[in-house]
Amino acid sequence: MGIPLLAILLIIIALAFEFSNGFHDTSNAVATSIATRSLEPFQAISLSALFNLIGALSGTAVAVTIAKGFADPSLASHEVILSALLSAITWNLVTWYFGMPSSSSHALIGGLVGAIMFQSGVSVINFGAILNKVILPMIAFPIIGFFMAILIVFVLMRIFKNSNPRKTNNYIREFQVLSTAFLSFSHGANDAQKTMGIITLTLFNYHLIKTPEVPDWVIFACAICMALGTFSGGVKIIKTLSTRVAKIKPASGLAAELSSAFILFAASRFGMPLSTTHAVSGAIMGAGSAGGGVGVNWGVVRSMVIAWVVTFPLCVLLSGFFLYLVHLLNLN
Repeated sequence: MGIPLLAILLIIIALAFEFSNGFHDTSNAVATSIATRSLEPFQAISLSALFNLIGALSGTAVAVTIAKGFADPSLASHEVILSALLSAITWNLVTWYFGMPSSSSHALIGGLVGAIMFQSGVSVINFGAILNKVILPMIAFPIIGFFMAILIVFVLMRIFKNSNPRKTNNYIREFQVLSTAFLSFSHGANDAQKTMGIITLTLFNYHLIKTPEVPDWVIFACAICMALGTFSGGVKIIKTLSTRVAKIKPASGLAAELSSAFILFAASRFGMPLSTTHAVSGAIMGAGSAGGGVGVNWGVVRSMVIAWVVTFPLCVLLSGFFLYLVHLLNLN
């Protein structure tokens, strides 16, 4: 049995979203290493792309959550999936254009939940799963990353308090290459899986697979698109995170990367579709605050937090708009 043309189109759009996710979120993994001059931009982005690829191949727990964690998988019709993808891609492009770090994860989940809700009603949505795996992590993990980064900065200051500052910074910059790789791996392990879940829903509802489990070819396709998107870079958002949020020094850059990488790695293991942007931004704020808070541009932070809060509900509404357009087109 061949694959229907519309299913192929949905898969292509999903992979386009994965690509946009890669270039939109490049900044999450490389901003601090560029800001501290541990790596040149091309080096940082190339390293990030490689480890995003490796991380994307490391598991499927988050993909399973996307595929069947928020509603019955059978409700994700082609109209729903198309509307969810269009709303998430639109939001990614808008926030990328304005250089504002926002959550690709919440954009996609909001689009999926909104499209299912507008198509089948509010009662079909698993709001408990949304609360536990989206809303609470959105609040908790940036705070955890904030304080974890502060703790790591203080530990590093304690360890190197009697060392030559120049030698210490050079040593930390070398170690930051490893932390950049770890953060990129954790980012790929979490973010790439969200699109895997969307493609799996498409295949399941076209009866191309018997259960909503992620096929191997979907894993590889999403991993490659994520890596290519990362390699293309996201210069505007890199500038926001590396220069506008906080004054980043080698110790604070290392602390921000380690704390956010550990959080993302743990979330991926438990199937939580965590926002990489939230985790990294919270950690950068914490690292910048370690010296008393003067290193943080709280005006930029306020704008970022507003973008975080509105992403999910706006993408819910945006997906409803796209669902209306899709119904008008009567795609079958």
